[in-house]
Amino acid sequence: MAGLAGLGDLVLTCTGALSRNRSVGVELGKGKKLTEIISSMRMVAEGVRTTVAAVELARRNQVEMPIIGQMYAMLYEDRSPMDAIHQLMDRSLKQE
Repeated sequence: MAGLAGLGDLVLTCTGALSRNRSVGVELGKGKKLTEIISSMRMVAEGVRTTVAAVELARRNQVEMPIIGQMYAMLYEDRSPMDAIHQLMDRSLKQE
């Protein structure tokens, strides 16, 4: 993300109709379960596995990563997107 190529990749991942990660998010938003979404895909959505790695890395280094935590909860703990948003928005204010 340090350069234009990284920023371009991020924007395309978030907005592109062919983005596998975005497709997973759209389907989660429709209420589908991760296993159902993944079983219907022919290619890998890297963000699904990357979320696990990011959570493990954050725990190991004692770094709070609330967005990644909520993403993990939606993917692997059946938290609804609306509940995840509420969890993020209801967090106590602190200096970050």
